[in-house]
Amino acid sequence: MIYKNLKYKNIAVNQLLEKANELLDESGCDNIIFKAPTGAGKTIMMAEFLMQFVSERKDQRTFSFIWAAPRKLHLQSKEKLESFYKDNRILECSNIEELTDKKINENEILFLNWESINKKDNVFIRENENDFNLTSIINNTIEEGREIILVIDESHHTASAENTKGLIEIMKPKITIEVSATPHMTSDNIVKVKFEHVVIEGMIKEKVSLNPELKEDKLEGEGSDEFILKEALKKRKELQKKFERIGKNNINPLLLIQLPDNKSLDFTDKKEEIENLLAKKFDITTANGRMAVYLSEDKRNLENISKNDNEVEVLLFKQAIALGWDCPRAYILVLFREWHSENFSIQTVGRIMRMPEIMHYGIEDLDKGYVYTNIANNNIKIEEELARNYFTIYTSKRTETYKPIDIVSYHIIRQRETTRLDPSFITMFLNHAKKNSLKSKINTKVSKITDHIPIDGIIHLENVGTVSEPVEVYNDISLAKTTTELELAFKYFIQEALHAGEMFPEQRSVGRVCTSIYHFFSEELKMNYEEVQREIMTIVMSSSENKQAFTDVINESLKEYKLNHPKEKNKAVQNDNLWNVPMKIDFNANHKERKPKLKKTIMNPFYESTSPFKTWETEKSFIEFLDNHKEVEWWFKNGEQDGTYFAVPYKDDQDEDQTFYVDFIVNFKDGRIGLFDTKSGWTAETAGRKSDGLQRYIKEQNKKGKKLFGGIVIPKSGSFYTYTDIPYKHDKQLTDWKILEI
Repeated sequence: MIYKNLKYKNIAVNQLLEKANELLDESGCDNIIFKAPTGAGKTIMMAEFLMQFVSERKDQRTFSFIWAAPRKLHLQSKEKLESFYKDNRILECSNIEELTDKKINENEILFLNWESINKKDNVFIRENENDFNLTSIINNTIEEGREIILVIDESHHTASAENTKGLIEIMKPKITIEVSATPHMTSDNIVKVKFEHVVIEGMIKEKVSLNPELKEDKLEGEGSDEFILKEALKKRKELQKKFERIGKNNINPLLLIQLPDNKSLDFTDKKEEIENLLAKKFDITTANGRMAVYLSEDKRNLENISKNDNEVEVLLFKQAIALGWDCPRAYILVLFREWHSENFSIQTVGRIMRMPEIMHYGIEDLDKGYVYTNIANNNIKIEEELARNYFTIYTSKRTETYKPIDIVSYHIIRQRETTRLDPSFITMFLNHAKKNSLKSKINTKVSKITDHIPIDGIIHLENVGTVSEPVEVYNDISLAKTTTELELAFKYFIQEALHAGEMFPEQRSVGRVCTSIYHFFSEELKMNYEEVQREIMTIVMSSSENKQAFTDVINESLKEYKLNHPKEKNKAVQNDNLWNVPMKIDFNANHKERKPKLKKTIMNPFYESTSPFKTWETEKSFIEFLDNHKEVEWWFKNGEQDGTYFAVPYKDDQDEDQTFYVDFIVNFKDGRIGLFDTKSGWTAETAGRKSDGLQRYIKEQNKKGKKLFGGIVIPKSGSFYTYTDIPYKHDKQLTDWKILEI
């Protein structure tokens, strides 16, 4: 499994660590809400958080963990965390039957199915003759001095359920972390991953279209199921061809069809109806491998269905798949029933939000998902912020009289920083070790490294919720680290050093630093790694002075390494095809149609944002100016998206290539094309590099036969002023600016 280094992940993990450690020092129990969009990788972020939580402790506190989740999600979570920890085994993942001595050990996670224990008559909750029940397990764990951290996964399905409060009280967690894309709870401690940050990283699709280009009246009446299904299948085929055109023949887009759940009276009939329709009209069956079924009573063709090149094109499922099921090639969702729960609908849509290869393709149709349904728009309630941003329910189309303008547009090829150390780092480390006199700075006369483990602790339940400490420890024991524990501590020391040196500590880089240190001991102290590995690690980790000495050498080596392996700068390149106004643009629920209708917009209807933060008065007034000007043939309000919208290149203050999406492209009756960007206030003051880039672009293209003009536009005293020279100049009097005359 690939664990991509993500900026939002690192921020979220750090915030969870900060809040959790703050809560540990407070009396009583408290909760943290961790909200992240489906597809953001909540489970992996929690895995990273738990790992750092136990491995980077500066105190002597010890912990046991409970991970509760609905349905079978706890098993899927357990599998993911076991895979995540397989190399370091810093946390142990266990089911109920795998517990030893009727307790949860230190750094052990007990995975529970929430529904199975959230019942009054559950035998695991009640006292029994074997004394193997949740209450005794919790008490035994706490009696050994450990605090309990409870993680409630997909908490909107569990944390509000009947008996939940009493069940949490039985578990006696110091901290409860409630994880969900759509939490119901409230808390003063909230860690939120914004969906737009997840989109930027290419983890999930940029948006989801709802019935693209279909109208409400077309979805009503007899035969609508077949019509919706036909359109959805047609879209699936279109996406497949688009992938083939970019050389991605190994990606087979999957269409999901959601059937009513078991509570619906027509469940069986609907299933048979859809299967028959698929077979007779579209030749899609389980027998020919083009269809799979994921139902509790019927599972067919599910093997390897998540692989991008799997032959299955259509999957029938019901509500259960809305949780914990990952299939990044899923692009289209077909719904034949009403959404009774806003949260459930968002979770279901989450199944088509992921990207097949954790990247965007720069092609609008491949960077979004699709929902087809025969429910009229006025019956679909989209109230959650995530859904409103994702669902595109309006479509604006280009006027049929449009004639191609064929202008050059640009996009950025972004370069990522080097995240892996190559063998040259070893030589750099050895050289800096000599320069820093590392050999003379370290103390090699050490015996062993120990951990202090609290024992014989008492939990004072009467102190829970008070200022008094509920956990009292009378004694502790000093235990020498095992070789495995020492190796883990050694590697985490290196990981922390790489973090501090702004180098992503992926495993190969950690291994490279380990090798460098072993080489140092071999060359300078004649200590062979294969013979005295434990002794070497003990020397490094024995004191703060020794660790600091090695940290200093690592930092100097990283500094040299970065100088010799600089990050390549972003590069602005021309799009493969000449740019034209897009044939259609989809808008989400945060938009409304402009009324009264505009006369010269090339896109109809014209939709504008309902957000006051995205609606600028300068743009509004400039639209009025263009729409009423006799020389304007048409105008287009540009957006900001590679490929779909128009952009020119410019250099930022780091002399790195960027793209500038001008606000307006205007076609004039005399054949000229205007490129204008409205500014005011501080945006006008800081527009210099963009303005210079735009003017260079205009001059270069005009040399090639184009008729372009334009620039930054500022309203003043009822007129619009523009600046067309290089370099850009701006002052309050708009000296050297000219009134825009068309």
